[in-house]
Amino acid sequence: MQIKCIITDDEPMARKGLRGYIEKIDFLTVVGECEDAIELNTLLQKQQVDLLFLDIEMPDMTGLELLSNLKNPPKVIIVSAYEQYALKGYEFEIVDYLLKPVPFDRFLKAVNKVHNLLQTEQKENRDHIFVKSDKQFKKLLLKEILFIESMENYVIIQTTSGKEVVYTTLKQLYESLPGELFQQIHRSYIVNIDQVTAIDGNQLNIQAYKIPVGRNYRDAIFNLILN
Repeated sequence: MQIKCIITDDEPMARKGLRGYIEKIDFLTVVGECEDAIELNTLLQKQQVDLLFLDIEMPDMTGLELLSNLKNPPKVIIVSAYEQYALKGYEFEIVDYLLKPVPFDRFLKAVNKVHNLLQTEQKENRDHIFVKSDKQFKKLLLKEILFIESMENYVIIQTTSGKEVVYTTLKQLYESLPGELFQQIHRSYIVNIDQVTAIDGNQLNIQAYKIPVGRNYRDAIFNLILN
């Protein structure tokens, strides 16, 4: 995942410092630099971005005043010399608030947080995955996946129309699926919660299939399904 960034700060040295940090992170790309909030506002009308590094005290308009005028802004990390704006900044659902001068480890923690947030949003908004089966990359709609069974270094993905055998591990595949829809219920099984039609003892019924529920998963899974 590449995260496109814009740096906005009226101090040239501050912009240079952030640019140097960003160049050290392989998933960050600078697509614009602005000297003030008005210039940033103009750029946002033309450029699609994922993350803003935003100063607060700038000529004509502060960073917070700009945020108050943006609809559906990108993720925002405030970079400021003034601690007193922190609480106000979080009212705009910023990801993090960095105080100048910013140590690299603190910068890294903030951008990793953005990366994780964007990855989670991307995963939750998808309606399909691609898997390699029979030497082809096949598109599977998430809503049509019934369950997934582990077979050592392979998994069997059972769908409403058939099954696909994929060379991967259950853990790797589970990490790529949205957690609100797919749950691991056994060391060898992941199920689509929306496809469960009944609880039968220690098994879940999905169409004609009966999937065992592991002892360590039982309480959490039954509570999730029944509540």
